[in-house]
Amino acid sequence: MSNNYGSAIGLLSYETLVHAVAGAVGSMTAMTVFFPLDTARIRLQVDESRKAQTTPVILVEIAKEEGVLSLYRGWFPVISSLCCSNFVYFYTFNTLKKLMVSGKPRPSKDLLMGFISGAGNVILTTPMWVVNTRLKLQGAKFRNEDLHQTHYKGIFDAFSQIIAKEGLGTLWNGILPSLALVFNPAMQFMFYETMKRRAGQGGRRISSVEIFLIGALAKAIATTATYPLQTVQAILRFGQFKAEGKGGVFGSLRNVIFLLMDRIKRHGVLGLYKGLEAKLLQTVLTAALMFVVYEKITAVTFKVMGLNKKLKH
Repeated sequence: MSNNYGSAIGLLSYETLVHAVAGAVGSMTAMTVFFPLDTARIRLQVDESRKAQTTPVILVEIAKEEGVLSLYRGWFPVISSLCCSNFVYFYTFNTLKKLMVSGKPRPSKDLLMGFISGAGNVILTTPMWVVNTRLKLQGAKFRNEDLHQTHYKGIFDAFSQIIAKEGLGTLWNGILPSLALVFNPAMQFMFYETMKRRAGQGGRRISSVEIFLIGALAKAIATTATYPLQTVQAILRFGQFKAEGKGGVFGSLRNVIFLLMDRIKRHGVLGLYKGLEAKLLQTVLTAALMFVVYEKITAVTFKVMGLNKKLKH
């Protein structure tokens, strides 16, 4: 009984909370630095009539047509969603680490922990990502004339309008590709943890540059492997794809398959990777910087905690 109680307290420990807060702060910092790249990526995914193919060109186009500040349109809802999302993910991942301490660390175990953490995160935070996708594209000048403008006053107004006009279920638009995309962070953490363990063999101290490179490589592999589903996810979250037939899981699956096949039919297989350059630049650099900030915050915090413990004794 006492052992079970001790395990429960361990899962709610200060250490796990530090990991969650460090992950949230790291992701917010990194996303803020590279936010314009995400603006370019989502514009290329949703507005397929846009001819600009390279990230620098589309950034210049958006800045000229809509103003420089438009590159940061939707920053607050994205950062809010990212903060909640990464807090949940890092907290769950490190809680599972405590539960699965037995045995030697293995990539398969890292992948399983990443998948479970990601699935819980998706279910809890998808409504926030649907809203921030809408807000991020509000006021954008689309090349595709079929796309119409939305008029939301902010996060709460967007939530209320979507629920009133489109139904509560709309807040979970794109959840099927999102659940499939759980493999993205799961693969990212599997490669990250595996490479970090190898780099730190024999108690060797890993430098910030190495953490940056390991984080970048892990994210590059995961992003390239799952990008077509990210394109479908962005289209569904934007809410202007009108599906036919029944809803539900099978309806959602048909929508995903239809969008993938339609994109291939009209633009070829490479059409599924439109915006990949911007996505790789943004996510790889963001993930790399996030891991550096995350590792620094946890290291400093645990060092202070260690000093505090010494002072108490």
